[in-house]
Amino acid sequence: MTFDTPLTLRGPLRSPRQMLADQEYGGHSSIHDDAMAEKLGFRAGPIEGPTHFSLFPPLLEKIWGQAWYERGCISSHYLNMVIEGEEVRAFADWPAPGATTTRVWAEKADGTPVLEASASLGPDHGPTLLEQRMAQLRPPEKLLILADLTVGLKGVRDEHVRMDPDQNMGALYPFSLNQKLAAITETSPWYSDAKASPWGRAIIPLEMVSVLAEYSSRQAEFPVKGPAVGLFADQEIRMIDGPLFVGEDYLIRREIAALAESRRTESYWVRTKIYDAKGETLKAEMLLNHATLKDSYAGYAEAAGA
Repeated sequence: MTFDTPLTLRGPLRSPRQMLADQEYGGHSSIHDDAMAEKLGFRAGPIEGPTHFSLFPPLLEKIWGQAWYERGCISSHYLNMVIEGEEVRAFADWPAPGATTTRVWAEKADGTPVLEASASLGPDHGPTLLEQRMAQLRPPEKLLILADLTVGLKGVRDEHVRMDPDQNMGALYPFSLNQKLAAITETSPWYSDAKASPWGRAIIPLEMVSVLAEYSSRQAEFPVKGPAVGLFADQEIRMIDGPLFVGEDYLIRREIAALAESRRTESYWVRTKIYDAKGETLKAEMLLNHATLKDSYAGYAEAAGA
């Protein structure tokens, strides 16, 4: 090679679908409901952040091949909401030969940033974007909604999960894998055809790993006060012994990794570990920053002032 010119991969513009309008948690509608979103000052119910993760596997497979699905990690900070009807595309810097980490991001058609992220190939990922962001967090001054949480608090039980093709994923995700595959921005036969997959099994798409990890999250019984509306602010999905398979049983364990506060939110970062069915082999991890909107909690200002 005679040039060291930096190169960037760019995906096509895609139109992600909003599939969480009927999402329910804590006995109320979520921010993905148009009426709830407008009540909180947003234009409409946004598309869930990890939906945009589906834009990246074509680029990262081009860079790292099949190993990306087995040992890949995407570590993302969400920047701006996307409403159904808007178009989004993914970008990835082409890494130097032998490099195992690179910068990736997504933008709307007009250039508005949607997310910034690091992508990496394990086992040596180096500091991911979210590990760097967590290291810079300041201790919260005073928490109200999250007053009963502590860093290191674990979920009360092991959670047993699986994802079958036509399984409705519950109140948090009122659709099935097959319904998602009919609307996903980037599809692959590996997601549905065991014979086409290099592993002889259909694999769970990257964005649906988030669904699998959150499917049973209520069982952790973290003492978050409510009702209050939250959104995903930061999210990392890391394959350790991947990929994860459709129709496979897994065991999940959770822990509070960090607590934080901003002018508008109280945040709790949860590290979710996905094991084989026996809970012996770690297969994947997810780090998720739940940002809970203060204004959505009745009487927040008065209680905080008191």
